[in-house]
Amino acid sequence: MLSLPLVGCASLQASARDEAALATEAPPARKPQWGIVIHGGAGVIRRDMLSPEKEAAYRAKLTESLQAGHAVLARGGSSLDAVGAALRILEDSPLFNAGKGAVFNHDGQNELDAAIMDGRTLRAGAVAGLHHVKNPIDLARKVMENSAHVMMVGDGAEAFAREQGIELVPAEYFRTEERWEQLQKALEKEKASPGKPSSLQPSRDPATGEEKFGTVGAVALDQAGNLAAGTSTGGMTNKRYGRVGDSPIIGAGTYANAHCAVSGTGHGEFFIRYTVARDICARMEYQQLPLQESANAMVMDVLVKAGGEGGVIAMDAQGNVAMPFNSPGMYRGYMGEDGTPHVAIFQE
Repeated sequence: MLSLPLVGCASLQASARDEAALATEAPPARKPQWGIVIHGGAGVIRRDMLSPEKEAAYRAKLTESLQAGHAVLARGGSSLDAVGAALRILEDSPLFNAGKGAVFNHDGQNELDAAIMDGRTLRAGAVAGLHHVKNPIDLARKVMENSAHVMMVGDGAEAFAREQGIELVPAEYFRTEERWEQLQKALEKEKASPGKPSSLQPSRDPATGEEKFGTVGAVALDQAGNLAAGTSTGGMTNKRYGRVGDSPIIGAGTYANAHCAVSGTGHGEFFIRYTVARDICARMEYQQLPLQESANAMVMDVLVKAGGEGGVIAMDAQGNVAMPFNSPGMYRGYMGEDGTPHVAIFQE
């Protein structure tokens, strides 16, 4: 008769526990490399049109935004908190088309949109058509966390903002003379072609006079391995008839799940039609493509063939970063665990 060694009851229990865990859970992945990526809009941004002083101002503000988000991550904060911290810096700067310094619509109003998404839970919040919310990204998060909805617009969204204690400001807070003059030029161009429908105009960079799609965005991966994405914008100059672009539309200009997080900047109608942000993550999920390949396929192939201009920032759960754009420039930056900010504007 074969004799077997005795196995203790505790050892049997441990083996059973391990077997059960390995049968239901994927093998542990390596620790993610946490960090944050931001953008401040894409478009015709040429080196010869940007003075050294203005270039320095843009780089300084992008760096400040990265540092604000990175500080949250460094102390163990969530990717959602980091995205919000980074975007508030950009919303408060008149250099960018979000919050203060937003472009004007056809009726001479600043009209603001924003969205945020939690990749861990797929919860999302979005707002559109705001006129008095100082930091739309904060209201988007309140919609996500303190309401049963995903998107709120216009007067209803601002009523909710008052209930939530979100800071409201007079409409004049958002105004800058550069943006006002930009609208006047667009209206003059419209009058010169009577009978033609009003056309949307990209925002015009106040420093260079060049056209760009003025949106700000951030994606982040925290130390717990969770991704988040957020986007905020003033839209496009001379927009009318209640136009809403891609930024507050989940899956178009903003998206995050367990695989990747994406924020876009460009001609919103194309980003909506081609569900750009979600498509990038879907290529990773269903085709097992790497982040860079997924992002490039959408921005450099699909959008180019469709005639859509713009770019994205994206990050995956392993900390890989992609920042493709098919325009001459995109304000962008990245900051990882080492705490060194990397900022770029042109096709460098």
